[in-house]
Amino acid sequence: MNPNKNSNTHIAIIGGGIAGLATAYTLQERAKAIGISMTYTLFESSANLGGKILTEKENGFIVEGGPDSFLAQKPWATQLAQALGLDQDLMGTNQAQKKLFVINHGRLTPMPDGVMLIIPTRFMPFITTSLISWPGKIRMGLDLFIPRRKGDEDESLGSFIRRRLGSEALEKIAEPLMSGIHVSDPERQSLLGTFPRFRTLEKQHGSLIRGMLAQRRAAHSNRKGEDKSENGSWKNSVFVSLRGGMAQLVRALEKVLTGGQIRTSCQVTEIRPLTQQGYQLTTSGGETLNVDAVVLATPAFVTADLISRFVPNLSRALGTIRYVSTATVSLAFRQSELGDPLKGVGFISPKKENCKISACTMTSTKFANRAPDGQVLLRCFVGGPWHEEVLEHSDAEIIAGVRSELAALMGVQAEPVLARVYRWPKGNAQYDVGHLDRVKEMHKMCPRGLFLTGSAYEGIGIPDCVHQGQLAAEKVLAFLQEC
Repeated sequence: MNPNKNSNTHIAIIGGGIAGLATAYTLQERAKAIGISMTYTLFESSANLGGKILTEKENGFIVEGGPDSFLAQKPWATQLAQALGLDQDLMGTNQAQKKLFVINHGRLTPMPDGVMLIIPTRFMPFITTSLISWPGKIRMGLDLFIPRRKGDEDESLGSFIRRRLGSEALEKIAEPLMSGIHVSDPERQSLLGTFPRFRTLEKQHGSLIRGMLAQRRAAHSNRKGEDKSENGSWKNSVFVSLRGGMAQLVRALEKVLTGGQIRTSCQVTEIRPLTQQGYQLTTSGGETLNVDAVVLATPAFVTADLISRFVPNLSRALGTIRYVSTATVSLAFRQSELGDPLKGVGFISPKKENCKISACTMTSTKFANRAPDGQVLLRCFVGGPWHEEVLEHSDAEIIAGVRSELAALMGVQAEPVLARVYRWPKGNAQYDVGHLDRVKEMHKMCPRGLFLTGSAYEGIGIPDCVHQGQLAAEKVLAFLQEC
């Protein structure tokens, strides 16, 4: 097959989340740039594109059911937004209000100023905090003297933090903060698969504290002379969102995807390899389609089912990737009825506190334009590795449970003017120790013309998924050129 001579070259992309959309967009733009004639069909089983990116607007509120932002440090999402003409809609977090609280013995305790990720970088706030005991502070300080670990083998995040900073730092800061990002148990969570930056700091600086201080100085130096205008303020923010909500990125992608066909509410139920090359897809409606290559941007367990008949070893490997279920609960209140609201962006809950709420974000504080004047919007996270049973309850029961804990922690007794529950059953892939090595083998198991991408493999965040979609598209184009 020579794609330059064959205008019928056809690629199937299964899965319309951000990874699948990024794959389609990159295929379309790169094929044009290098002169390859091809088309694609993107299949999404649900009625809407975007996967877990879900934004709803009601009565002046912008409510996110899934991710509300992405990391600015990983450039792929911001670069994509800029390429789509969304520069003026990029926005950072509220820089005037960044305080985060930790539940400690049932009470909200401020995270010490200067803690970057989990690493203290300012002396006095760390010394005076009541969050960590004196023995815990001394143990964290020993990071400056503990020898770096030799070798490149993976380990659990829990093992790494305990080794460098001690058990109290793991229990009160790292576990609720770091594992909360990945909705994982830190004792099983792969360090290299989720926070390789920590291993790099250890190897390069011999200490997390020294390494983070060096990075802080470099970042401060780089910020000199940067645009400080409102439109440039997102460049100084750790997290970036869009003024119209995260679904604005999905809508912009959908608008420019004109080089192929997008089919929503259409499930691919079977994939069969053709006799010579390529694949035949069957949909839930009984249609068949022959394509030259397939990109699978579906959850690992869905992919495993689709390929089980003709790549059983890969199917079994994919089946080993665990998933956990979560839900987000967004509640809005009249500010006048809240009394003294939380003066910060939210709180996190260590496992030992045994709260159903694992974290809470003051959405209308974190980002501008998320709630009308005089209203407060917050979002709570429930479920995860220790409380998946929460999702067995009704929406009303989940809301009641969240309100009960908010009343105990923050004194919030008011009736919400808006309440929404967004469920994500088996929506979070777990990167257990050794994950990246196993994924590398999975890619090798893929037969010619079949490619894997998405949050199950090499990064769960929006930037990572965008990047994986871009890489999958490049692999497809390389495959077409080789044929």
